[in-house]
Amino acid sequence: MLSVAPVSLAFVAALASGASAHIAMWHPSMYGFNVTDQTFSYDNRPQVPLYNMPFSQWWFHGHIDYPPNEGDFFDLTAGGTVTTSLSCDKGATPYYASSQGGDVGFGSDSPCPGAPLSEFHTTGIDDVKGCALAIAYKSDVHDVQPDDFAIFSVNQTCVWYQNTTFEVPNLPACPEGGCHCAWFWIHSIDSGSEQIYMNGFKCKVSGDVGTQPLGTPAVPRRCGADPDNGFPDPRPGNCTIGAKLPMYWYQSDGNNMFEDTYHAPYYNDLYGFHDGPQNDVFQDGVIASLAGSGYTSVQTFTTHTTTTQAPASPPTTEAPAPASPTTTHVEPTTTAAPTTTQFESTAIATKLAVSISASIDLDTSTAVATSSSSARRCKARPSDDAASQSKKRAHARHLSGLHHAH
Repeated sequence: MLSVAPVSLAFVAALASGASAHIAMWHPSMYGFNVTDQTFSYDNRPQVPLYNMPFSQWWFHGHIDYPPNEGDFFDLTAGGTVTTSLSCDKGATPYYASSQGGDVGFGSDSPCPGAPLSEFHTTGIDDVKGCALAIAYKSDVHDVQPDDFAIFSVNQTCVWYQNTTFEVPNLPACPEGGCHCAWFWIHSIDSGSEQIYMNGFKCKVSGDVGTQPLGTPAVPRRCGADPDNGFPDPRPGNCTIGAKLPMYWYQSDGNNMFEDTYHAPYYNDLYGFHDGPQNDVFQDGVIASLAGSGYTSVQTFTTHTTTTQAPASPPTTEAPAPASPTTTHVEPTTTAAPTTTQFESTAIATKLAVSISASIDLDTSTAVATSSSSARRCKARPSDDAASQSKKRAHARHLSGLHHAH
C-alpha cells in the first residue's frame, strides 16, 4: 500500500498557485539539483516534463551548466540494488533542506504526499508504465551523446513509490572521473499529456565490478502483448534484444522514437524491457528475429546543425495498461547547454531495421524499414471511428490544462 501522510500546507499552496507537480529523480549528484522556477526564463525545474523542445533544452533537461558539486556521485553497486527518490518536490525527499519550500512531506513514501494521483500521472497502480536508469561510460558531460546511454535497469512499478529500487547488473567500473547516468520515464497516455522525463547525474560503479563491456545499444521496438491493437500475444521476434537505447520521444528534434500521441513508448514489456536488471546490456542490440542471421545492429547518431519539426506519425498499435508487476520496494535511506543539435539515426546494416514501428512484425515477414532521419515524416495514422477518437482524446487530454502550464 502507498503510505498516507498528512497533506502539507506548503504542498497545497503550491498546487493552488498553479504549480505543476510532475516527477524528478532527486540526488545531489544530479545536474540541476538546485535549479528553481526562477533560474531560467521558463520553469525548468528538474520535475518539469519535456515535450516539443529543441535538443539543447531537453537533453539533460537543459541543466548541463548546473552540474553537481565536485565529488558528488550516485553510487551503483555492481550486482546489487540502488534506491532512488522519485518525487514531485525535492521538499518531500531526504534533501528537503535545500528545497525552495523546505519540508513538504518528507517521510511519506508517496511521490507527491497529500496530492492526487494525477500529480504523478497515473490513475492507479495498474496504470503505471515503468521507468529506467541508463549509463554512459564517459566522464565529461559534454562528450555524452544520445547513443552513448544504455538502459541497465527497469522498475515497472514506477512511478508509484517515492523510494523506488532498481537492480544493477554486474556493470564494469567507470573511467577515472566517473560515468554519467540518467533517469527516464514516460507515463501512461491515460494520465496526462504526451511528454518524457529525463534527469542526468554523475555516477560510479563500485563493489565487485564486472569486466565485460556494454554492448552497442539499439532502438527498442514495440513487441509485447498489445491486445488493444490486435496483438493479444507477445511478438518476441520483433523485440530488440541486447543493449537498448533510452527512448527519446516527442521533442522538436533529436528523437529516436516516432510514435504518435496515443501510442506512447513505455519502459516495460511492451518494448522489450523486462522488470529488473537488463542483463542483456552486455550484448550488441539486434532485432531478435535477425539475431541468428549474421546481422549486427549498430545505432549511430550523426550531428548536424539543422533543426526540424516535432515527431511525426504513429505506429499502428496502442499500449495497454500492464498488470501490476511484482517489484522490490524498500524503506527510504538517507544518503547523502550544449548547442542545438539534430541527431540523425542511420542503419549500418541495410537489412536491419532501426525503425520501431509496430506495424512491422518480423515474426511473419522479413521486410524491414530503415530510419533515415530523426525528423522523417511517416505515413498518416489510419483514422479511428469517432467514438474511439473521442475516448482517446478524453484520456490523453483530460489533464492538458494542468500539465502544459509551467
